Amino acid sequence: MTRRLFALFLLSLVLAACAPAAPTPLPTPTIAPTPVPDVLYVDPSRDLGEISPYVLGSNYGPMHTVPPDMLPWALESGITALRFPGGAWGDSVDIQPFQIDQFMAFCEQMGAIPTISVRLLGGTPEAAAALVRYTNIEKDYNVVYWSIGNEPTLYEEQTGEPYDTVRFNAEWRAIAEAMLRVDPDIQLMGPELHQWGTDYASTPKDSAGRDWMTEFLRANGDLVDVVTVHRYPLWRPGGQMVTIPEMRANTQEWTDLVVYLRSLIWEITGRDLPIAFTEVNSSPTAVMMGEATPDSYYNAIWYADVLGQLMTQHVFMVNQWVLSQRSTGLGLFYGSQIRPTYYTFRMYQHFGERLVYSSSGLQDISIYAARREDGALTLMVINLGDEPQTARLQIVGLTPTQAEVWRLDHSHNAESLGVQPIPADGRLELPEQSVTLYILAP
Repeated sequence: MTRRLFALFLLSLVLAACAPAAPTPLPTPTIAPTPVPDVLYVDPSRDLGEISPYVLGSNYGPMHTVPPDMLPWALESGITALRFPGGAWGDSVDIQPFQIDQFMAFCEQMGAIPTISVRLLGGTPEAAAALVRYTNIEKDYNVVYWSIGNEPTLYEEQTGEPYDTVRFNAEWRAIAEAMLRVDPDIQLMGPELHQWGTDYASTPKDSAGRDWMTEFLRANGDLVDVVTVHRYPLWRPGGQMVTIPEMRANTQEWTDLVVYLRSLIWEITGRDLPIAFTEVNSSPTAVMMGEATPDSYYNAIWYADVLGQLMTQHVFMVNQWVLSQRSTGLGLFYGSQIRPTYYTFRMYQHFGERLVYSSSGLQDISIYAARREDGALTLMVINLGDEPQTARLQIVGLTPTQAEVWRLDHSHNAESLGVQPIPADGRLELPEQSVTLYILAP
């Protein structure tokens, strides 16, 4: 779906949900599921709109290149969006033209949409404008989505110098205006906060107590096209290990993260702007080898549920952190090793383009449903629990007898199990800590 079509879709939601009087906080853009007790419930007749194709994104840059022997795996990953150069590297050096050329060639190989971040800390409007000019005017790459800086919320901590919302908003705007003078068709993403929360008390504040997002939207809400935040919910000081129960409980917050951000955008700007989570992982730290660290098997199960919630909330773009990294547990690739979360992307490759209504009335089980272009109905069922579970499936107007089954669990890495029968009573057997995709032929 194009940016303009997506904007029209969001606008239709606003018009349907809001009276023509003064703006009020926008409700969630999807029908809130009302679980049927003890049932996985699906109503294919309730179309909830198109799923953005850019939710299967990642981060990529000079520090995160893919080893040559892993390139075939990268090309088969199903990643649809790449953020460059990813992380703080872009605020420490000036991106060179040859690096843009290499990145664009990689995006073409991957079949992924590019987003580029220009330098903010130590950067200038002239340098940012020159980068846009090279990329879109001289080379005609037509990169649409651009951001300015990375995690300005941490600049003061990183440099030891004052850096607050006032300075940020002024510098961001100067760079944004210079970029738009070169190419007025680009779309600006921001403010790239290092964390996000579910309410005002849990979102980042500057040293004077001002809320970063609130001040950004007041100052630059007229220029920003996509509102961006990062989310690493399971950070622990001193490298403390997170547990699986903590990770399982965290999956409940992601809908609230979007609902709060969308309502804040509407309250301040009077517009319903697209939302992107441009860095997402369970933890931002280098911690590895734990039962619930980013390199763990359970991280893949957790991320499958996170993606399902963000798709349901019609988030425009999601960029997992990070495609490849040799020094931490965060990469989908670790040298020549494949991390389990890679297979979450492979599962969602088969999911579909249009969301339909679904709900789960069972503890620790989630279900997301979609229609594919070929007319198939797909069901992504996630068992977050530590024990196998039996779940009864109810589909309005349909009693399926069989389905093509794909599975991610301790024994299967996003593998096809072929066509499997579905019992007459609709009871599905779900392995512990698993993701199962059921594809029902039209």
